[in-house]
Amino acid sequence: MQDHPSSRRCFLSVGSLGMLGLSLASFLRASASAKAQPKASSVILFWLEGGPSHIDTLDPKPNSNFKPISTSVPGIRISELLPKMAARMHKFALIRSMHTRGTDHPQATHYAMTGHEINPAMQFPSFGAIIAKELGPRNAVPAHVLVPKWEKARQYEEHFRAAFLGGEYDPMCIPDPSKPGFEVTDLSLPKSVSTAAVESRTAFLKAVDRKYRSLYESAEHASMDAYTAQAWKMILSPAVRDAFDLSKETEKTRERYGKDSIGASCLLARRLVEAGSRFVTAAGYHSTSWDTHSDNDKGHRDRLCPTLDRSFSALLDDLEERGLLDSTLVIAMGEFGRTPTINANLGRDHWPNCWSLALAGGGIRGGVVVGASDEKGYNVADRVVTMGDLYATIYKALGIDWKKEYMTPIGRPIKIANSLDDQTGEPVAELLG
Repeated sequence: MQDHPSSRRCFLSVGSLGMLGLSLASFLRASASAKAQPKASSVILFWLEGGPSHIDTLDPKPNSNFKPISTSVPGIRISELLPKMAARMHKFALIRSMHTRGTDHPQATHYAMTGHEINPAMQFPSFGAIIAKELGPRNAVPAHVLVPKWEKARQYEEHFRAAFLGGEYDPMCIPDPSKPGFEVTDLSLPKSVSTAAVESRTAFLKAVDRKYRSLYESAEHASMDAYTAQAWKMILSPAVRDAFDLSKETEKTRERYGKDSIGASCLLARRLVEAGSRFVTAAGYHSTSWDTHSDNDKGHRDRLCPTLDRSFSALLDDLEERGLLDSTLVIAMGEFGRTPTINANLGRDHWPNCWSLALAGGGIRGGVVVGASDEKGYNVADRVVTMGDLYATIYKALGIDWKKEYMTPIGRPIKIANSLDDQTGEPVAELLG
C-alpha cells in the first residue's frame, strides 16, 4: 500500500489550495465508519514531552526535595508543586504503576503513542489515529489535531501519525496558538478566490489542483468529489474557522489557561473538541520540555509544574462548566518517568520502569489511585499497568472494541490495544464508572 505524499507531512504545511483540498478530503473519508455516540466522544492528550519526574509530581517520595500535600480526596497526596491540581483531585484519577519500554525519547514516545516498539519493517498507527478512524469526524471539524506542531523537531510528529491506516487519520498539525498573529491560514480562501466563485461548480474545479485529480480518477476513488466537496465545506464553514479562533474567548478565560504555548494549546484543544474533534494533542516542546537531565528541581519548581498545574486545572474546570467533561477524556502524561536518583548535574534521567499519569472525564472516576510504586519510586510494587491496558481503558470509555485487530499491508494482524509480550491489554476496571 503506497501512501499519497500528503500522508508524510502535516497538511497545513503544504500551503497550496489544491493540496489543501486533498488533505481535508482525506480526513473526511473516515465518516464512512462513523459509530454511534458513546458517553465519551473525544480525547484531549496533554502531552508532557520529555517525561516528568513522577516522584516530584504525582507520586511524591522521601527522595524528592518537594513535600507531599493533602488533596481534596482524603488519603491521596501529591507534590506541593501542584496545589491547584491537589484542590481538584476529586475530578481526576492517577495511575502510579505505569510500566513501559524505551529508554530514549524516540523509542519511548513511539511506544507510548502506539503500544509497539520501533520496527524498521513496520510502521504502527498512533492511538489517536485509531480513535479518529473508529469514531469518525463530526461537524466538518478535523477529527485528529496536534497543537502546536514541532517546528524544529518534526521527527517526533511521526509517532503521532496513522501509518498504514492512511493520511486521512494523520493529525492536522497547527502552529503555536500563543504566537502573535496566530491563524490557520489555509482555512481561508486566497484573496483572488471569492466564496461566491468557489460555490459555483466551474470555479470550484479550476481551484482544485488538476494533478491531484488526475491521480484519483480510478474506480477506487470514485467518491473523491463527494469528499472534496466536504473539504470545501470545511474551508467555507464559519463554524470551523471559529473553532480555531482564540479571539472568541474572553480575556479572563485566556488568562486562566495561560497565554503561553501550553495554555493556549489547551484552550484551543477545548474549543476543538467542543466543535467536534475526536482527538487533540496539546503538546509542549523545547522550553516546556520535562527532560530534566540537569537542574531537575529548579526546572520542575520554576518552569514546568506551575504551567501544568495552571493549565490542567483550567482545562478540567472549563470542560466541567461547559458540560463537556463527561464526554471528554483528558490524559496528562509523557513518554516515561525519571530516575529516583539524582545525577551529577542535579538532574534525573529517563525511567520507563515505573511512572505516573493522570486521567479525567469521559467516564473516568475521579479521586482514584491505581497501583503503587516502591518506597523510592524505582519499580512497580502493586498493579502493573501497561500501555495496552491504558488504551483498552480509553477505548472502552469511547465505546471502541479494544480487542480489535487491524490487518497490516503485509498481512500481519496487530492489536489496537497492544500490551507487553504482544498480548491484548485489559481495561483498568477501577477507573471506569
